[in-house]
Amino acid sequence: MKDQLVKALACNNHVRLYAVCSTAMVQEAKDRFDLYPTPAAALGRVLSVASIMGSMLKSEQEMLTINIEGGGPIGSIVVDAYANGNVRGFVSNPHAEAPSKPDGHLNVGAVVGNMGVLTVTKDLSMEENWSGSVELQSGEIGEDFAYYFTLSEQTPTAVSVGVKVGTDGNIISAGALVMQIMPNAEEADIVMCEHVLSGLKPMSQIVEEYSDASMSEFVSALFDDVKVLTDQPVAFKCTCSKEKTEELLKTVSPKELKAMVEEDKGAEVTCHFCNTVYNFSEDELRKILEETEKNLEETQELEDHVVSDSGC
Repeated sequence: MKDQLVKALACNNHVRLYAVCSTAMVQEAKDRFDLYPTPAAALGRVLSVASIMGSMLKSEQEMLTINIEGGGPIGSIVVDAYANGNVRGFVSNPHAEAPSKPDGHLNVGAVVGNMGVLTVTKDLSMEENWSGSVELQSGEIGEDFAYYFTLSEQTPTAVSVGVKVGTDGNIISAGALVMQIMPNAEEADIVMCEHVLSGLKPMSQIVEEYSDASMSEFVSALFDDVKVLTDQPVAFKCTCSKEKTEELLKTVSPKELKAMVEEDKGAEVTCHFCNTVYNFSEDELRKILEETEKNLEETQELEDHVVSDSGC
């Protein structure tokens, strides 16, 4: 099954459903950062839920950032999500590990930790960003996001998310389901949701079993009256580029740029979000330096002119 995200309604439109297959997305992150199994599962779970949360945004100009600081050996987990469901993200320590649980499953909670917060910051193209934070409940990601939705966004939500990692470290399956109760839901709708959730298999198992089907078929099997609204492809996709990196270098002081030119004979810049490396030659840096110095001179002349005018 290709990575895809489905939005649907059920229970007479009283329940919102979001489901995502994110296997290739998580494999991409694993390959880019050489993630060990447990960090791969941890980041993969956040990427999966983030893809769904991004799809909840109202316009292509909006985005959100998830930051999890649990105090565990993995350090920070940072993920950006966009309205089209695409995501990018990283962890501070991609090689963090912890002993497996007694049942043999990866101990995500142990590497993430639960002595910290989950913060969601939304850039809604307004003067100020919106931000909401909750204390981590377990570090296992699913119940942490369910707590966030219920407390911070005042929406009763169930979250099921899973990543299955093979013995070779590659991702076998990954996905997430978010089920939200609408304000107009009736008691019968809540009971039905509880019944569906009680019989739900782990999401990684569901994605694996539906490998020859689709997420639309999966959500349609959950309730009798599912109405699929959208079905869209999603991916791990970074927005960085050499052009954007060049603009970033233009914010570096001339002194530092000169050192890169004269001492380093070039520069290597790595994107934190996707681990892509951009190389700048000595000549490229000289051009950036010249433009930076010219802009500083023009700014200084403008400031001097303003001061002169005000003095008159």
